[in-house]
Amino acid sequence: MPVMSMKLLEGERALITGCAGGIGRGIAKALKAEGALVLGSDIAAPPAADGIDFLQADLAGKDGWKLLLDDAVKKLGTISLFVHAASPRRLEVDTPLSVSEETWDSMTDINLRSGFFLAREVGRHMRDNKIKGRIILVTSQHRETPRNLPHYSASKAGLTMVMKELARVLAPDGIRVNAIAPGAIPGGGFVANNLAELVSQIPLGRAGTPDDIAQVAVAILSERFGRYVVGTTVEVDGGLGLTSWIPAKA
Repeated sequence: MPVMSMKLLEGERALITGCAGGIGRGIAKALKAEGALVLGSDIAAPPAADGIDFLQADLAGKDGWKLLLDDAVKKLGTISLFVHAASPRRLEVDTPLSVSEETWDSMTDINLRSGFFLAREVGRHMRDNKIKGRIILVTSQHRETPRNLPHYSASKAGLTMVMKELARVLAPDGIRVNAIAPGAIPGGGFVANNLAELVSQIPLGRAGTPDDIAQVAVAILSERFGRYVVGTTVEVDGGLGLTSWIPAKA
């Protein structure tokens, strides 16, 4: 009798943005461990290969998302899983009264503009190929609360509504769209001058790790655990959302 695979994502083909480090890298590694063929992308190559294929892509450019999607389909053939985790590094000095137009544009281009068009066109690809695919958009706790980073918070709030809009229109084709809202996950784009203060406010008593987010992503993307989850934002923040903590002005 053949031995059945116990891997949750066996045979899936996944495209992950923001894959050079942080949350995106953690998700890519977790999906690969669960049997998916994973293709990662970022503006720069990751420091270690981890056995994950990689495409370089600048999502701040006008046509960056189109070039990435074209190359990804050529490389993977089809896409059944898509995770948009790309986000520029954010600095505490980019407060509401100081953030520049250039910084605003870069953040919103990558997080919101490219996130929407990539997710929409991946959704069309899934529908046209009759793939009951799954999409996750990585947002933030600060889609609803101030962060002294208006470009970041606004882009993540917009991405949350993009998730809901796409979830509503793609669900009839069996395509599930959801979001994950991480809390404090040091590394990748997260830079904090007051990490100790922040951690002191987290009910679980520690900052999160990329793997904390990745394991939730695996569950949502899997048909074993996530098959009835649509249009939902899952908070993965150690309970930080239960507090009233807002970082002090830089």
